[in-house]
Amino acid sequence: MDSLFESIFLLDLDFVVTSGKFNGIHFLWVTSSAAMDTVEGRPARYGVSLKELRELMEYRGRDAVHKIRDEYGGAQELCKKLYTSPTDGLSGSAADLEHRQKTFGANIIPPKPPKTFLELVWEALQDITLIILEVAALVSLGLAFYKPPADLELGGHDDSEADAGWIEGVAILVSVIIVVLVTAFNDYTKERQFRGLQNRIEHEHKFSVIRGGEVSQIPVGDIVVGDICQVKYGDLLPADGLIIQSNDLKVDESSLTGESDHVKKGESIDPVLLSGNFLNYSAIQYSEMLSYSSHTFYI
Repeated sequence: MDSLFESIFLLDLDFVVTSGKFNGIHFLWVTSSAAMDTVEGRPARYGVSLKELRELMEYRGRDAVHKIRDEYGGAQELCKKLYTSPTDGLSGSAADLEHRQKTFGANIIPPKPPKTFLELVWEALQDITLIILEVAALVSLGLAFYKPPADLELGGHDDSEADAGWIEGVAILVSVIIVVLVTAFNDYTKERQFRGLQNRIEHEHKFSVIRGGEVSQIPVGDIVVGDICQVKYGDLLPADGLIIQSNDLKVDESSLTGESDHVKKGESIDPVLLSGNFLNYSAIQYSEMLSYSSHTFYI
C-alpha cells in the first residue's frame, strides 16, 4: 500500500484523494476536483470547450449541419452541454454569468492601442511632398555655407550674400515642421473623438436575449456563451452563434467574404451565424440563435 499511496500523491493537483476504512478493509478514492466544483448546483465544467466552439464555427453549410448532428447530437443537445435552455435561456444569475465569462471570455473585441503623438508625427513625415521639401531645405542650407576654394583665394566671395543664404533653407524646414505638427495634432484629435464615439456606441448598443424565460435588453458586451439571442430584420449580429429557430433567413456576409449576394441560413441549411454581419431578411418577426461569443474571427 505504501507504493500505491506514493504513486497517487504524485498525480496532478486536479485530483482529490480520499481514504477510508470499513470492516478492516482500506478504501481509496481518486476524484477529479473539477468534477466536484459546481455552479448553482450544476457541474462547473461544460460539455464543450472554447477550442471546440472555435473549430465548429469554421464549418459552413451542410458540413456544419453534419458536424453539429454527428458530434454533438444536434442544437438541442449542444444547449444541454452549455447548460442553457432553447426556450428559457440562461438563469441570468451573477454567479453563472461571471463563470461563463471566466471560462469562455467576454463578448468584447479588444481595441487596438491608440497611436501616440510621435507615431502620428512620423506618419506625417512620410508624405512625398514633405520629403522633397526636406531634401530641398538641406541642399539649400548646404549651398549657403559652402564656399568654393576659388572664391577664397580670389577674395571675391560676398559675405553678405553668404550670411543671408541660409534663411531660405531654414524657412523651408520651419514650414515642414509646422505642417507636420498640425497634421499630427489633427489626426490625434480625430482619433480620440472616434474612439470616444465608438466606445459610447458599444455601451449604448443593446440586444434582446432570453434569460430566466423572459426577454430582456442587455449591452452587447454582456452577452455570454450560452445566451439565447433574438435577432430580427436589420440587426447587426452581436456574436458568433448557432441558429436555434428561423424561417427563410438571409444574411449579408459581404463584410467577411466580399460577396454582395445574401446567404440563406437555417437549421438544416447553414446554421452558423457570424458576428458583424447584417440580418437582411426573415419570414418571422424573431429568429433565435445560441451565442458562442465573438472569438472566432476577432482574436
